Amino acid sequence: MTFAQSAFFQAGNEEAWRQRFWRKTRRVAASIPFAEDLLAAYYCAFDNATPLPVKMSLVGALAYFVLPFDTIPDVLPILGFTDDAAVLAATIRLVASHIRPEHRALAKAKLVEFA
Repeated sequence: MTFAQSAFFQAGNEEAWRQRFWRKTRRVAASIPFAEDLLAAYYCAFDNATPLPVKMSLVGALAYFVLPFDTIPDVLPILGFTDDAAVLAATIRLVASHIRPEHRALAKAKLVEFA
């Protein structure tokens, strides 16, 4: 995952990126309808059994959700997360066969934890 680390984790700063992901997800999980897909994509992206091209695609979509640059700013009511949802939906559609039931189960369990 060298490309992903250099492009999104900024030279090995993976733990900081993960903290930002969890902080933002925890904050907005109740207000976004695609939270389960977002978390399933996260678990798939960091599963050792997931092929590298799939990981890179998912990390790119997750990074778009986490990073502060955005086509439509997330602070705008209703519209804020539409671009994030579109990027995630397109990516999930491309790699859907790699998102296993275990990833979905972990996502549902984490959403229950957030509630």
